[in-house]
Amino acid sequence: MGTTQRRRPELAAFLRSRRARVTPQDVGMPPGLRRRTPGLRREEVAQLSGVGVTWYTWLEQGRPINASAQVLDAVARTLRLDPPEREHLYHLAEVPYSAVPEAAAQTPGPEIQGIIDALEPRPAVVYNARYDILAANDVYRTVFGAPLVQRSGRLPNALWGLFTAAEDDCPLMFRERELPSMVATLRAAYGLHAGEPSWEDFIRKLSAASPLFARLWESGDVAEPGRHVKGFRHAAVGELRMTSVSLSIHGMPECRIVVYTPDDEETARRTARLVEMKNPAL
Repeated sequence: MGTTQRRRPELAAFLRSRRARVTPQDVGMPPGLRRRTPGLRREEVAQLSGVGVTWYTWLEQGRPINASAQVLDAVARTLRLDPPEREHLYHLAEVPYSAVPEAAAQTPGPEIQGIIDALEPRPAVVYNARYDILAANDVYRTVFGAPLVQRSGRLPNALWGLFTAAEDDCPLMFRERELPSMVATLRAAYGLHAGEPSWEDFIRKLSAASPLFARLWESGDVAEPGRHVKGFRHAAVGELRMTSVSLSIHGMPECRIVVYTPDDEETARRTARLVEMKNPAL
């Protein structure tokens, strides 16, 4: 049985269970007479969601029909789905999911900033799946430098900075190895977001700004975030060898803390020197 064939019965059962728990009074409707169950009827869900009764019936029966994000949102509001339930609905209906509101779901709280600040002298950053920089400590900003703090719209973005910086200004060494790996990681995450305006706009603009990114994107390679040894160059202290480790963040789907740990003693001394240069009193 294919993935779609497995998901449709699950979608049907999920919708029926969510419909059964919403009473007419919950949505401002009179209870009516001769109800076999306390939940809403199919035609009531359809009416409140602004969709056809036949279409909603087919959706709840698990028939192979297409659903748009707008329609699923309307059904989710009628059935009073919470964020995890809404995401589950999208996945079962095989529609790209976008958390609402995206900004709230991807805004690190002060406790996250405190954690990455406490990791100094190790550089640390919070990325989302698109490599937007949601938070960073001072050592990260010092190591990565100006190219990554430049803005490409709503948020500073690591990929935008690395691909649009002149090669001599780019802090990342071994670009021919590291940049394809980052684009492959982006491509893997894109699978959940294909068709979303913010993602499509980002891919289109970065492809126009960087022929190298456009070429790597068209290769179609995919990879997952993982442990890597990266090289950086810094004008004040020289070359740095760092091992990157990704840590997931509960409550922030698709976001991760990336910590860069010195890979050798010389790099450890040099990163400590960066902190001393920033805080001479230490």
